[in-house]
Amino acid sequence: MMIEKNGTSAGLKIVYTGNGKGKTTAALGMCVRAAGYNWKICLIQFVKGSWKYGELEGVKRLEPNLELHTVGEGFVGIVDDDKDIEVHKKAASEGLDFASEKIKSGEFQLIILDELNVALKLGLVTRESVEQLLDNCPDSLHLVITGRDAPGWLIEQADLVTEMTEIKHPFQNGLPAQKGIDW
Repeated sequence: MMIEKNGTSAGLKIVYTGNGKGKTTAALGMCVRAAGYNWKICLIQFVKGSWKYGELEGVKRLEPNLELHTVGEGFVGIVDDDKDIEVHKKAASEGLDFASEKIKSGEFQLIILDELNVALKLGLVTRESVEQLLDNCPDSLHLVITGRDAPGWLIEQADLVTEMTEIKHPFQNGLPAQKGIDW
């Protein structure tokens, strides 16, 4: 059942942001819920790609309802990144074009643009290109955008915004990221 806006069925624009853990995890939880209603879901990951994350295998259990596409070239400027920034920009731009095609296709009830906020913050994609993408969303589509540092203009346009705030993290006590929990 869709939420009514101005008397017509409409999808929501949802943003998960903040410095705390759980943004992608919350979006993946939405995938599980939506698959339970037999929705068609598309998850597109920006700024990821060089590591093997648990969700890459886990979401296969939601097929054929869920498609996962990793369009990034991995982390930018940190950890194991030795790529030129232009390589990352090209991948993010092509990923945004790919997302636009998926949005226009009309075959999905839920599309998640994972870490798009980070791509915006790093200048891999422009505000204008993301605004154009948002403007071209069908009214019936639920669109989720994740990542730290969501810009104010995106927060303003969203119907639902949740900010994850870190209170305590095992990393502060010297514990590394945990398989199945963090990646």
